[in-house]
Amino acid sequence: MKSNVIIKSIILDTICLLYVLLFVYAAVSKFLDFENFQVQLGQSPLLSAFAEWVSWAVPIIELSIVLLLIIRKWRNFGLIAALFLMSMFTSYIFIILNYSSFVPCSCGGILEKMGWNAHLIFNIVFIVLAVLALALEGKSNNNNSIAKKRLTFFKSSAISILSGGAIMAILFLSSEEIIHHENPFIRRYPQHPIMLTHTTDLKFNSYYFAGYVDNRMYLGNYTDPLHVLSVDTNLRHRQVLKISFDSKNIPFKMVKIVVRKPYVYLMDGRVPAIFMGKTTDWKITKELKGSPYFTLAEPVDSTRILFRSNNGKNLAHVIGVFTSDSVSKIKYNTDLLQQQLDGVFDTDGMLLYGDKLQKMVYLYYYRNEFIVADKYSGLVRRGHTIDTITKAKIKVSYLKNGTERKMTAPPQTVNAHATISGGLLFVHSKIKGRYEDDKLWDQASIIDVYDLQKKTYLLSFPIYGIEDKKLQSFFVTTTHLYALIGNQLVVYELKSILKKEINMLESTAF
Repeated sequence: MKSNVIIKSIILDTICLLYVLLFVYAAVSKFLDFENFQVQLGQSPLLSAFAEWVSWAVPIIELSIVLLLIIRKWRNFGLIAALFLMSMFTSYIFIILNYSSFVPCSCGGILEKMGWNAHLIFNIVFIVLAVLALALEGKSNNNNSIAKKRLTFFKSSAISILSGGAIMAILFLSSEEIIHHENPFIRRYPQHPIMLTHTTDLKFNSYYFAGYVDNRMYLGNYTDPLHVLSVDTNLRHRQVLKISFDSKNIPFKMVKIVVRKPYVYLMDGRVPAIFMGKTTDWKITKELKGSPYFTLAEPVDSTRILFRSNNGKNLAHVIGVFTSDSVSKIKYNTDLLQQQLDGVFDTDGMLLYGDKLQKMVYLYYYRNEFIVADKYSGLVRRGHTIDTITKAKIKVSYLKNGTERKMTAPPQTVNAHATISGGLLFVHSKIKGRYEDDKLWDQASIIDVYDLQKKTYLLSFPIYGIEDKKLQSFFVTTTHLYALIGNQLVVYELKSILKKEINMLESTAF
Protein backbone atom coordinates (compact mmCIF):
# COMPACT_ATOMS: atom_id res chain seq x y z
CA MET A 1 0.00 0.00 0.00
CA LYS A 2 2.82 2.32 0.94
CA SER A 3 4.64 1.56 -2.31
CA ASN A 4 1.55 2.57 -4.32
CA VAL A 5 1.46 5.91 -2.53
CA ILE A 6 5.15 6.45 -3.27
CA ILE A 7 4.68 5.58 -6.98
CA LYS A 8 1.71 7.92 -7.28
CA SER A 9 3.68 10.66 -5.55
CA ILE A 10 6.60 10.17 -7.97
CA ILE A 11 4.24 10.30 -10.98
CA LEU A 12 2.59 13.46 -9.64
CA ASP A 13 5.94 15.14 -8.97
CA THR A 14 7.21 14.13 -12.41
CA ILE A 15 4.18 15.62 -14.18
CA CYS A 16 4.53 18.85 -12.22
CA LEU A 17 8.25 18.96 -13.07
CA LEU A 18 7.48 18.44 -16.77
CA TYR A 19 5.05 21.34 -16.68
CA VAL A 20 7.58 23.50 -14.85
CA LEU A 21 10.26 22.76 -17.45
CA LEU A 22 7.80 23.31 -20.32
CA PHE A 23 6.48 26.65 -19.08
CA VAL A 24 9.88 27.99 -17.98
CA TYR A 25 11.37 27.15 -21.36
CA ALA A 26 8.37 28.57 -23.25
CA ALA A 27 8.21 31.81 -21.22
CA VAL A 28 11.96 32.47 -21.28
CA SER A 29 12.20 31.82 -25.04
CA LYS A 30 9.35 34.29 -25.62
CA PHE A 31 11.00 37.00 -23.50
CA LEU A 32 14.42 36.46 -25.12
CA ASP A 33 12.90 36.94 -28.60
CA PHE A 34 9.95 39.07 -27.52
CA GLU A 35 9.78 41.33 -30.56
CA ASN A 36 9.64 38.35 -32.93
CA PHE A 37 7.05 36.64 -30.73
CA GLN A 38 4.85 39.75 -30.78
CA VAL A 39 5.22 40.06 -34.57
CA GLN A 40 4.19 36.43 -35.03
CA LEU A 41 1.16 36.89 -32.79
CA GLY A 42 0.27 40.01 -34.77
CA GLN A 43 0.17 37.88 -37.91
CA SER A 44 -1.88 35.13 -36.31
CA PRO A 45 -5.38 34.63 -37.76
CA LEU A 46 -6.71 34.14 -34.21
CA LEU A 47 -4.97 36.72 -32.08
CA SER A 48 -3.98 39.54 -34.43
CA ALA A 49 -6.19 42.13 -32.77
CA PHE A 50 -5.01 41.20 -29.26
CA ALA A 51 -1.29 40.66 -29.97
CA GLU A 52 -0.10 43.56 -27.80
CA TRP A 53 -1.51 42.36 -24.48
CA VAL A 54 -1.50 38.61 -25.24
CA SER A 55 2.24 38.73 -25.98
CA TRP A 56 2.82 39.93 -22.41
CA ALA A 57 0.09 37.91 -20.73
CA VAL A 58 1.08 34.45 -21.99
CA PRO A 59 4.67 34.27 -20.65
CA ILE A 60 3.66 36.00 -17.40
CA ILE A 61 0.85 33.45 -16.87
CA GLU A 62 3.24 30.60 -17.69
CA LEU A 63 5.73 31.75 -15.03
CA SER A 64 2.91 32.31 -12.54
CA ILE A 65 1.75 28.72 -13.03
CA VAL A 66 5.33 27.56 -12.44
CA LEU A 67 5.30 29.28 -9.04
CA LEU A 68 2.02 27.60 -8.12
CA LEU A 69 3.36 24.20 -9.14
CA ILE A 70 6.56 24.40 -7.12
CA ILE A 71 4.75 25.48 -3.93
CA ARG A 72 3.17 22.27 -2.70
CA LYS A 73 0.12 23.80 -0.98
CA TRP A 74 -0.78 25.65 -4.18
CA ARG A 75 -0.02 22.75 -6.53
CA ASN A 76 -3.66 21.83 -7.10
CA PHE A 77 -4.44 25.37 -8.30
CA GLY A 78 -1.31 25.24 -10.44
CA LEU A 79 -2.46 22.04 -12.14
CA ILE A 80 -5.93 23.48 -12.81
CA ALA A 81 -4.33 26.62 -14.28
CA ALA A 82 -1.91 24.50 -16.36
CA LEU A 83 -4.79 22.41 -17.71
CA PHE A 84 -6.73 25.57 -18.54
CA LEU A 85 -3.80 27.18 -20.37
CA MET A 86 -2.90 24.00 -22.22
CA SER A 87 -6.55 23.64 -23.29
CA MET A 88 -6.37 27.16 -24.72
CA PHE A 89 -3.16 26.34 -26.60
CA THR A 90 -4.69 23.13 -27.97
CA SER A 91 -7.88 24.90 -29.03
CA TYR A 92 -5.73 27.54 -30.72
CA ILE A 93 -3.95 24.93 -32.84
CA PHE A 94 -7.17 23.05 -33.60
CA ILE A 95 -8.86 26.24 -34.85
CA ILE A 96 -5.76 27.19 -36.88
CA LEU A 97 -5.75 23.81 -38.62
CA ASN A 98 -9.50 23.53 -39.23
CA TYR A 99 -11.17 26.94 -39.31
CA SER A 100 -8.51 29.54 -40.04
CA SER A 101 -8.26 31.18 -43.47
CA PHE A 102 -4.55 30.34 -43.44
CA VAL A 103 -1.92 28.59 -41.34
CA PRO A 104 0.61 31.13 -40.04
CA CYS A 105 4.24 30.72 -39.09
CA SER A 106 5.17 29.42 -35.64
CA CYS A 107 4.97 31.51 -32.47
CA GLY A 108 8.33 30.69 -30.93
CA GLY A 109 9.29 28.28 -28.18
CA ILE A 110 8.74 24.56 -28.69
CA LEU A 111 6.20 25.21 -31.43
CA GLU A 112 9.03 26.64 -33.55
CA LYS A 113 10.69 23.20 -33.56
CA MET A 114 7.51 21.26 -34.41
CA GLY A 115 4.88 21.14 -37.09
CA TRP A 116 1.35 22.18 -36.17
CA ASN A 117 -0.02 18.62 -36.16
CA ALA A 118 2.88 17.36 -34.05
CA HIS A 119 2.35 20.14 -31.56
CA LEU A 120 -1.37 19.38 -31.38
CA ILE A 121 -0.51 15.82 -30.32
CA PHE A 122 2.11 17.17 -27.91
CA ASN A 123 -0.48 19.42 -26.25
CA ILE A 124 -3.06 16.64 -25.98
CA VAL A 125 -0.48 14.47 -24.21
CA PHE A 126 0.13 17.26 -21.70
CA ILE A 127 -3.62 17.70 -21.18
CA VAL A 128 -3.87 14.00 -20.34
CA LEU A 129 -0.92 14.36 -17.96
CA ALA A 130 -2.58 17.33 -16.24
CA VAL A 131 -5.84 15.42 -15.81
CA LEU A 132 -3.91 12.46 -14.39
CA ALA A 133 -2.02 14.75 -12.01
CA LEU A 134 -5.27 16.31 -10.78
CA ALA A 135 -6.66 12.84 -10.12
CA LEU A 136 -3.56 11.85 -8.16
CA GLU A 137 -3.52 15.16 -6.28
CA GLY A 138 -7.15 14.59 -5.25
CA LYS A 139 -6.39 11.10 -3.99
CA SER A 140 -3.46 12.35 -1.93
CA ASN A 141 -5.87 14.50 0.10
CA ASN A 142 -7.20 12.09 2.74
CA ASN A 143 -9.46 14.63 4.42
CA ASN A 144 -12.19 14.43 1.78
CA SER A 145 -14.65 11.65 1.05
CA ILE A 146 -14.19 9.59 -2.11
CA ALA A 147 -17.40 10.93 -3.71
CA LYS A 148 -16.48 14.52 -2.97
CA LYS A 149 -12.95 14.06 -4.34
CA ARG A 150 -14.27 12.55 -7.55
CA LEU A 151 -16.82 15.35 -8.02
CA THR A 152 -14.18 18.01 -7.40
CA PHE A 153 -11.80 16.31 -9.85
CA PHE A 154 -14.37 16.06 -12.65
CA LYS A 155 -15.60 19.62 -12.09
CA SER A 156 -12.16 21.20 -12.10
CA SER A 157 -11.01 19.18 -15.13
CA ALA A 158 -14.15 19.81 -17.18
CA ILE A 159 -14.31 23.52 -16.33
CA SER A 160 -10.62 24.01 -17.18
CA ILE A 161 -10.85 22.22 -20.55
CA LEU A 162 -14.19 23.71 -21.63
CA SER A 163 -13.44 27.26 -20.48
CA GLY A 164 -10.03 27.19 -22.17
CA GLY A 165 -11.59 26.13 -25.48
CA ALA A 166 -14.48 28.57 -25.16
CA ILE A 167 -12.22 31.56 -24.45
CA MET A 168 -10.04 30.76 -27.45
CA ALA A 169 -13.11 30.45 -29.70
CA ILE A 170 -14.36 33.84 -28.48
CA LEU A 171 -10.94 35.42 -29.10
CA PHE A 172 -10.90 33.92 -32.60
CA LEU A 173 -14.33 35.26 -33.55
CA SER A 174 -13.62 38.67 -32.01
CA SER A 175 -10.24 38.97 -33.71
CA GLU A 176 -11.69 38.01 -37.10
CA GLU A 177 -14.35 40.71 -36.79
CA ILE A 178 -11.84 43.36 -35.72
CA ILE A 179 -9.19 42.53 -38.34
CA HIS A 180 -11.60 42.28 -41.28
CA HIS A 181 -13.88 45.19 -40.43
CA GLU A 182 -12.15 47.43 -37.85
CA ASN A 183 -8.51 46.75 -38.61
CA PRO A 184 -6.11 48.41 -36.11
CA PHE A 185 -3.44 48.41 -38.86
CA ILE A 186 -2.24 44.85 -38.35
CA ARG A 187 -1.39 42.96 -41.51
CA ARG A 188 -1.75 39.22 -42.01
CA TYR A 189 0.94 37.42 -43.96
CA PRO A 190 -0.14 33.86 -44.86
CA GLN A 191 2.58 31.49 -45.99
CA HIS A 192 3.33 31.72 -49.71
CA PRO A 193 0.12 33.11 -51.28
CA ILE A 194 2.13 33.66 -54.48
CA MET A 195 5.04 31.71 -55.96
CA LEU A 196 7.66 33.03 -58.37
CA THR A 197 7.59 31.05 -61.62
CA HIS A 198 9.21 33.03 -64.45
CA THR A 199 11.14 36.19 -65.16
CA THR A 200 12.42 37.85 -68.34
CA ASP A 201 14.53 40.89 -69.14
CA LEU A 202 12.57 43.43 -71.21
CA LYS A 203 15.76 45.55 -71.74
CA PHE A 204 13.83 48.78 -71.07
CA ASN A 205 11.87 50.19 -68.12
CA SER A 206 9.36 52.10 -70.26
CA TYR A 207 6.77 49.29 -70.40
CA TYR A 208 3.38 49.35 -68.71
CA PHE A 209 0.50 46.87 -68.44
CA ALA A 210 -2.01 47.50 -71.24
CA GLY A 211 -4.34 44.53 -70.65
CA TYR A 212 -4.82 40.78 -70.45
CA VAL A 213 -6.81 38.75 -73.00
CA ASP A 214 -7.08 34.98 -73.56
CA ASN A 215 -4.17 34.02 -71.30
CA ARG A 216 -1.82 36.58 -72.82
CA MET A 217 -0.44 39.72 -71.21
CA TYR A 218 -0.13 42.88 -73.33
CA LEU A 219 2.48 45.51 -72.50
CA GLY A 220 2.47 49.02 -73.92
CA ASN A 221 5.59 51.15 -74.25
CA TYR A 222 5.60 54.88 -73.56
CA THR A 223 8.53 55.48 -75.92
CA ASP A 224 7.09 53.40 -78.77
CA PRO A 225 3.30 53.78 -78.46
CA LEU A 226 2.23 51.79 -81.56
CA HIS A 227 4.11 48.63 -80.62
CA VAL A 228 2.60 46.23 -78.09
CA LEU A 229 4.51 43.33 -76.54
CA SER A 230 2.45 40.17 -76.06
CA VAL A 231 3.65 37.36 -73.76
CA ASP A 232 2.15 34.12 -72.51
CA THR A 233 2.03 32.98 -68.88
CA ASN A 234 5.33 31.08 -69.16
CA LEU A 235 7.06 34.00 -70.92
CA ARG A 236 8.21 31.56 -73.61
CA HIS A 237 6.26 32.96 -76.52
CA ARG A 238 6.84 36.68 -77.08
CA GLN A 239 5.32 38.62 -79.92
CA VAL A 240 5.64 42.26 -80.89
CA LEU A 241 2.42 43.59 -82.41
CA LYS A 242 2.23 46.71 -84.56
CA ILE A 243 -0.92 48.80 -84.23
CA SER A 244 -2.04 50.04 -87.63
CA PHE A 245 -3.07 53.68 -87.28
CA ASP A 246 -3.13 56.78 -89.45
CA SER A 247 -2.39 59.56 -86.98
CA LYS A 248 -3.58 62.28 -89.41
CA ASN A 249 -0.92 64.60 -88.01
CA ILE A 250 -2.67 64.78 -84.63
CA PRO A 251 -0.24 66.41 -82.14
CA PHE A 252 -0.16 63.52 -79.64
CA LYS A 253 1.68 64.19 -76.38
CA MET A 254 1.18 61.15 -74.13
CA VAL A 255 -0.35 58.16 -75.89
CA LYS A 256 -1.55 55.20 -73.84
CA ILE A 257 -2.77 51.84 -75.13
CA VAL A 258 -5.48 49.85 -73.33
CA VAL A 259 -6.44 46.31 -74.37
CA ARG A 260 -9.92 45.13 -73.40
CA LYS A 261 -11.35 42.17 -75.30
CA PRO A 262 -12.23 42.53 -78.13
CA TYR A 263 -10.98 46.10 -78.42
CA VAL A 264 -7.71 47.99 -78.39
CA TYR A 265 -7.91 51.66 -77.40
CA LEU A 266 -5.46 54.44 -78.21
CA MET A 267 -5.91 57.44 -75.93
CA ASP A 268 -4.31 60.79 -75.22
CA GLY A 269 -6.10 63.12 -72.82
CA ARG A 270 -3.91 66.10 -73.62
CA VAL A 271 -5.07 66.35 -77.26
CA PRO A 272 -7.73 65.07 -76.44
CA ALA A 273 -8.35 61.96 -78.55
CA ILE A 274 -9.71 58.43 -78.12
CA PHE A 275 -9.46 55.86 -80.93
CA MET A 276 -10.28 52.18 -80.97
CA GLY A 277 -10.02 49.05 -83.10
CA LYS A 278 -10.24 45.27 -82.82
CA THR A 279 -7.59 42.96 -81.38
CA THR A 280 -8.27 40.55 -84.23
CA ASP A 281 -6.28 42.72 -86.66
CA TRP A 282 -4.85 45.51 -84.42
CA LYS A 283 -6.16 48.22 -86.73
CA ILE A 284 -7.49 51.49 -85.37
CA THR A 285 -10.74 52.02 -87.24
CA LYS A 286 -12.88 54.33 -85.13
CA GLU A 287 -12.60 57.62 -83.28
CA LEU A 288 -14.78 58.35 -80.27
CA LYS A 289 -15.50 61.93 -81.22
CA GLY A 290 -16.24 64.69 -78.75
CA SER A 291 -13.82 63.47 -76.10
CA PRO A 292 -13.10 65.85 -73.20
CA TYR A 293 -9.62 66.60 -71.92
CA PHE A 294 -8.64 64.04 -69.30
CA THR A 295 -5.75 63.02 -67.05
CA LEU A 296 -6.87 59.41 -66.54
CA ALA A 297 -9.27 57.21 -68.51
CA GLU A 298 -10.62 53.66 -68.37
CA PRO A 299 -12.71 52.17 -71.20
CA VAL A 300 -15.98 50.50 -70.22
CA ASP A 301 -17.19 49.34 -73.64
CA SER A 302 -17.18 50.42 -77.28
CA THR A 303 -18.94 53.71 -76.54
CA ARG A 304 -18.35 54.58 -72.89
CA ILE A 305 -15.18 55.86 -71.15
CA LEU A 306 -14.76 56.67 -67.47
CA PHE A 307 -12.30 59.52 -66.98
CA ARG A 308 -10.79 62.03 -64.59
CA SER A 309 -10.20 65.64 -65.63
CA ASN A 310 -9.40 69.04 -64.12
CA ASN A 311 -12.79 70.55 -64.92
CA GLY A 312 -13.82 70.91 -61.30
CA LYS A 313 -13.99 74.12 -59.32
CA ASN A 314 -10.62 75.91 -59.32
CA LEU A 315 -9.34 73.25 -61.77
CA ALA A 316 -9.87 70.51 -59.21
CA HIS A 317 -10.03 66.84 -60.19
CA VAL A 318 -13.44 65.48 -61.10
CA ILE A 319 -14.70 62.08 -62.30
CA GLY A 320 -16.89 61.86 -65.38
CA VAL A 321 -18.32 59.57 -68.05
CA PHE A 322 -17.88 60.17 -71.76
CA THR A 323 -20.34 58.45 -74.10
CA SER A 324 -19.68 58.52 -77.83
CA ASP A 325 -22.93 57.48 -79.48
CA SER A 326 -25.03 59.18 -82.12
CA VAL A 327 -24.62 62.25 -79.93
CA SER A 328 -21.55 62.52 -77.71
CA LYS A 329 -22.31 63.15 -74.04
CA ILE A 330 -20.14 64.13 -71.09
CA LYS A 331 -21.43 63.73 -67.55
CA TYR A 332 -19.51 64.81 -64.46
CA ASN A 333 -20.03 63.63 -60.89
CA THR A 334 -18.60 66.45 -58.79
CA ASP A 335 -19.38 64.68 -55.51
CA LEU A 336 -17.16 61.60 -55.95
CA LEU A 337 -13.75 63.12 -55.19
CA GLN A 338 -13.66 64.90 -51.85
CA GLN A 339 -11.29 67.84 -51.47
CA GLN A 340 -9.13 68.19 -48.35
CA LEU A 341 -6.63 70.89 -49.37
CA ASP A 342 -6.40 72.02 -52.97
CA GLY A 343 -8.60 69.59 -54.90
CA VAL A 344 -5.76 68.50 -57.20
CA PHE A 345 -2.82 67.01 -55.31
CA ASP A 346 -4.96 65.89 -52.38
CA THR A 347 -7.38 64.06 -54.69
CA ASP A 348 -4.69 62.54 -56.93
CA GLY A 349 -4.95 58.80 -57.32
CA MET A 350 -5.54 55.77 -59.54
CA LEU A 351 -8.60 55.10 -61.71
CA LEU A 352 -9.40 51.39 -62.12
CA TYR A 353 -12.20 49.50 -63.82
CA GLY A 354 -13.15 45.88 -63.12
CA ASP A 355 -14.74 44.11 -66.10
CA LYS A 356 -16.19 41.33 -63.96
CA LEU A 357 -17.48 43.75 -61.34
CA GLN A 358 -18.59 46.34 -63.85
CA LYS A 359 -17.49 48.83 -61.22
CA MET A 360 -15.01 51.67 -61.09
CA VAL A 361 -12.56 52.05 -58.20
CA TYR A 362 -10.71 55.27 -57.51
CA LEU A 363 -7.88 54.91 -54.99
CA TYR A 364 -6.22 58.01 -53.51
CA TYR A 365 -2.42 58.21 -53.44
CA TYR A 366 -2.08 60.20 -50.23
CA ARG A 367 -4.85 58.98 -47.93
CA ASN A 368 -6.40 55.68 -46.87
CA GLU A 369 -9.55 55.90 -48.95
CA PHE A 370 -10.99 54.47 -52.13
CA ILE A 371 -14.27 55.02 -53.96
CA VAL A 372 -16.41 52.35 -55.62
CA ALA A 373 -18.76 53.62 -58.34
CA ASP A 374 -20.83 52.08 -61.12
CA LYS A 375 -20.01 52.43 -64.81
CA TYR A 376 -22.10 55.62 -64.95
CA SER A 377 -19.93 57.15 -62.15
CA GLY A 378 -22.71 56.77 -59.57
CA LEU A 379 -21.35 56.29 -56.05
CA VAL A 380 -21.70 52.76 -54.65
CA ARG A 381 -19.69 53.24 -51.47
CA ARG A 382 -16.53 54.62 -49.93
CA GLY A 383 -13.97 52.30 -48.39
CA HIS A 384 -10.67 52.57 -46.54
CA THR A 385 -7.33 50.85 -46.65
CA ILE A 386 -6.08 49.54 -43.31
CA ASP A 387 -3.50 52.25 -42.61
CA THR A 388 -4.33 55.26 -40.48
CA ILE A 389 -3.55 58.14 -42.88
CA THR A 390 -6.98 59.76 -43.20
CA LYS A 391 -5.73 63.16 -44.38
CA ALA A 392 -3.25 63.78 -47.20
CA LYS A 393 0.13 64.85 -45.78
CA ILE A 394 1.16 67.32 -48.49
CA LYS A 395 2.20 70.95 -48.69
CA VAL A 396 1.00 73.04 -51.63
CA SER A 397 2.17 76.49 -52.75
CA TYR A 398 0.39 78.73 -55.24
CA LEU A 399 2.38 80.62 -57.87
CA LYS A 400 1.62 83.33 -60.44
CA ASN A 401 -1.25 84.88 -58.51
CA GLY A 402 -2.75 81.51 -57.72
CA THR A 403 -2.90 80.28 -61.31
CA GLU A 404 -0.25 77.59 -60.73
CA ARG A 405 0.33 75.26 -57.82
CA LYS A 406 3.14 72.90 -56.83
CA MET A 407 4.11 70.68 -53.94
CA THR A 408 6.68 72.34 -51.70
CA ALA A 409 7.69 69.14 -49.88
CA PRO A 410 7.79 65.44 -50.77
CA PRO A 411 4.32 63.96 -50.08
CA GLN A 412 3.71 60.91 -47.95
CA THR A 413 2.48 58.31 -50.41
CA VAL A 414 0.00 55.88 -48.89
CA ASN A 415 -1.02 53.80 -51.91
CA ALA A 416 1.49 53.54 -54.76
CA HIS A 417 -0.11 51.10 -57.23
CA ALA A 418 -3.29 49.04 -57.49
CA THR A 419 -5.19 46.60 -59.67
CA ILE A 420 -8.48 44.68 -59.61
CA SER A 421 -8.98 40.95 -60.21
CA GLY A 422 -12.42 39.42 -59.83
CA GLY A 423 -13.84 41.15 -56.78
CA LEU A 424 -10.47 41.70 -55.11
CA LEU A 425 -8.61 44.99 -54.88
CA PHE A 426 -4.81 44.62 -54.70
CA VAL A 427 -3.01 47.67 -53.28
CA HIS A 428 0.72 48.36 -53.10
CA SER A 429 0.94 50.11 -49.74
CA LYS A 430 3.79 52.39 -48.68
CA ILE A 431 2.87 52.55 -44.99
CA LYS A 432 4.39 50.11 -42.51
CA GLY A 433 1.92 48.42 -40.17
CA ARG A 434 2.19 47.27 -36.57
CA TYR A 435 4.44 44.31 -35.69
CA GLU A 436 6.25 44.43 -39.05
CA ASP A 437 9.92 43.83 -39.71
CA ASP A 438 12.06 46.71 -41.04
CA LYS A 439 14.12 44.22 -43.04
CA LEU A 440 11.03 43.05 -44.92
CA TRP A 441 10.19 46.63 -45.94
CA ASP A 442 13.77 47.23 -47.08
CA GLN A 443 13.67 44.20 -49.36
CA ALA A 444 10.10 44.05 -50.61
CA SER A 445 6.98 45.91 -51.65
CA ILE A 446 3.88 45.04 -49.61
CA ILE A 447 0.59 44.21 -51.33
CA ASP A 448 -2.66 44.40 -49.34
CA VAL A 449 -5.73 42.55 -50.62
CA TYR A 450 -9.33 43.70 -50.05
CA ASP A 451 -12.62 41.97 -50.78
CA LEU A 452 -14.77 44.63 -52.44
CA GLN A 453 -17.92 42.58 -52.06
CA LYS A 454 -17.59 41.75 -48.35
CA LYS A 455 -15.98 45.15 -47.64
CA THR A 456 -13.13 43.48 -45.77
CA TYR A 457 -9.36 43.34 -45.64
CA LEU A 458 -8.15 39.81 -46.45
CA LEU A 459 -4.38 39.46 -46.30
CA SER A 460 -1.01 40.87 -47.35
CA PHE A 461 2.09 39.52 -49.07
CA PRO A 462 5.50 40.83 -50.17
CA ILE A 463 6.89 41.16 -53.69
CA TYR A 464 10.67 41.14 -53.34
CA GLY A 465 12.84 43.50 -55.34
CA ILE A 466 15.52 42.49 -57.82
CA GLU A 467 18.96 43.81 -56.91
CA ASP A 468 18.33 47.46 -56.02
CA LYS A 469 15.07 47.72 -58.00
CA LYS A 470 11.63 47.57 -56.46
CA LEU A 471 8.10 47.14 -57.79
CA GLN A 472 7.10 49.67 -60.47
CA SER A 473 3.62 48.31 -61.26
CA PHE A 474 1.71 45.04 -61.25
CA PHE A 475 -1.32 43.30 -62.76
CA VAL A 476 -3.33 40.38 -61.36
CA THR A 477 -5.35 37.81 -63.32
CA THR A 478 -7.38 34.90 -61.97
CA THR A 479 -4.26 32.70 -61.93
CA HIS A 480 -1.14 34.88 -61.95
CA LEU A 481 0.41 38.12 -60.77
CA TYR A 482 2.63 40.01 -63.22
CA ALA A 483 5.12 42.56 -61.87
CA LEU A 484 7.42 45.09 -63.53
CA ILE A 485 10.61 45.47 -61.48
CA GLY A 486 13.24 47.59 -63.22
CA ASN A 487 13.70 46.04 -66.66
CA GLN A 488 12.32 42.70 -65.48
CA LEU A 489 8.89 41.22 -66.10
CA VAL A 490 8.24 38.79 -63.26
CA VAL A 491 5.40 36.24 -63.13
CA TYR A 492 4.04 34.74 -59.92
CA GLU A 493 1.49 31.96 -59.68
CA LEU A 494 -1.40 32.63 -57.31
CA LYS A 495 -1.78 29.89 -54.72
CA SER A 496 -5.10 28.47 -53.58
CA ILE A 497 -5.77 31.06 -50.85
CA LEU A 498 -6.03 33.81 -53.52
CA LYS A 499 -7.42 31.73 -56.39
CA LYS A 500 -10.26 30.56 -54.20
CA GLU A 501 -11.25 34.13 -53.29
CA ILE A 502 -11.07 35.38 -56.89
CA ASN A 503 -13.05 32.47 -58.33
CA MET A 504 -15.68 32.69 -55.60
CA LEU A 505 -16.18 36.41 -56.19
CA GLU A 506 -16.35 35.98 -59.96
CA SER A 507 -19.22 33.52 -59.54
CA THR A 508 -21.33 35.88 -57.42
CA ALA A 509 -22.88 39.26 -58.07
CA PHE A 510 -21.28 42.35 -56.59
